[in-house]
Amino acid sequence: MARSIKQKSTRRISLFQHPGVRNSRFPLFKRGLTPSELFALSFLAMIFAGTMALKFIPGLYTGDELSWTDAVFTSTSAVCVTGLIVVDTATFFTPLGQLVILVLIQMGGLGMLLLTSFIITALGGRPSLRAESAALGGRHVNLQVSSRKLIYEIVRFVLFVETLGAIALYAIWAPRLGWVEAIWPSIFHSVSAFCNAGFSTYSNSLVDFHDSWITIVVVSALVICGGLGFITLEEVQHRYFRRNGSLRRLSTHSRLVFLMCLVLTLGVWPLFAFFEWNGVLQDMTLTDKVSNAFFMSVTPRTAGFNTISYVDASDSTNFLTMILMMIGGAPGSTAGGMKTTTFALLGLLAWSRLRSQPTVTFARRSIPNETIQRATGLFVIATGIVVIAVFALAYLGDAYDSDQEFLARLFEAVSAFNTVGLSLDASPQLATASRWVVIVLMFIGRTGPLSIAAALAGRLSSRSHFRFAYEDVVVG
Repeated sequence: MARSIKQKSTRRISLFQHPGVRNSRFPLFKRGLTPSELFALSFLAMIFAGTMALKFIPGLYTGDELSWTDAVFTSTSAVCVTGLIVVDTATFFTPLGQLVILVLIQMGGLGMLLLTSFIITALGGRPSLRAESAALGGRHVNLQVSSRKLIYEIVRFVLFVETLGAIALYAIWAPRLGWVEAIWPSIFHSVSAFCNAGFSTYSNSLVDFHDSWITIVVVSALVICGGLGFITLEEVQHRYFRRNGSLRRLSTHSRLVFLMCLVLTLGVWPLFAFFEWNGVLQDMTLTDKVSNAFFMSVTPRTAGFNTISYVDASDSTNFLTMILMMIGGAPGSTAGGMKTTTFALLGLLAWSRLRSQPTVTFARRSIPNETIQRATGLFVIATGIVVIAVFALAYLGDAYDSDQEFLARLFEAVSAFNTVGLSLDASPQLATASRWVVIVLMFIGRTGPLSIAAALAGRLSSRSHFRFAYEDVVVG
């Protein structure tokens, strides 16, 4: 039994073992798909379907139709839950067009966890241990549930949170917008916030609600809930809400996720207030200053909503925002970025080396060296991709005319790769070639980090015992 389990957990996942497709003529189907390949191809399929829908479904636009480039851009931004736009969602699309975008956001927001499990289940199989762990974004986190139950739990959880958020927003907005007019914006923003998409039915995002602290709190709660991830929230539910009343220790993963969420939110909140107290927050009341500074610490990871204009913000604010965009949310969540755990492990690695400790530890647990190497590799590769993208945008040029031209391109590249959606109003002014660079960035940012982590995991786990002789190199 142990031998069969080991073989099943290390081989490539053959998804097409169903009798009806086993003899497919396509080589890709014969050899099967890895979870990362399935993830990327599934998102490509959704982007293609979204592009076709935006081009051929009638009644989506209030005026001219989208060009092919803009249709691909909008579909990619929605499916990858980025939020960057080249046309105004509020005025360019009809309610039917906004509904199509919302469906794409919902499909993309559920992410690879639900999608992979659903496809495997539909083909009559069951995810192997390796597929489940890769789908969850970490090899050492294991929810021991069947794929069908996993699908049911995820869908139920998502719909429950989004419904609760829509009801809360409707109760807040109905007196302000009207009892009928508030229905659609409440639903749209609840789904968009939980999926960390950043799309809005208002031209200036949530700037008109900067004086509604309760709106900021509800949207922030949806964003944080989506950014924590199903793994962490499911574990909390099992620990604190089990019927038998037994308590289990939270995993190191969940502890690190919660700690980073608190540090990144509460730690940078005072910094944004300090940077902008006499800046973009100057004309607000004390309550609005505090609530908007809090929202500025939440939305870059990686929601994309804004209650202030980042064009008018200081360079300190925009640089800190880019750092938060690169960090992103938790693994297995709707958020993008390098993930909070990756950033935390790099910090723990530096701290352990400063203390001359041979291993990285957290919460009385040692982190495997392979995990540290994956985090380091992911950071280096992600940073390299963003650097190359900034060079490409600078070389190709665009129609953006501002004193902050380079900052706008850097901000755009970081926002696109980390699927955030915040912008210095540069997206609509990008040239066609630059828009395709951003499209590729959004796709890589959504599918790349997990694929890179899976590839690194496979390489590290399958490495041989052979090595060359050691020889030191001077650093520092």
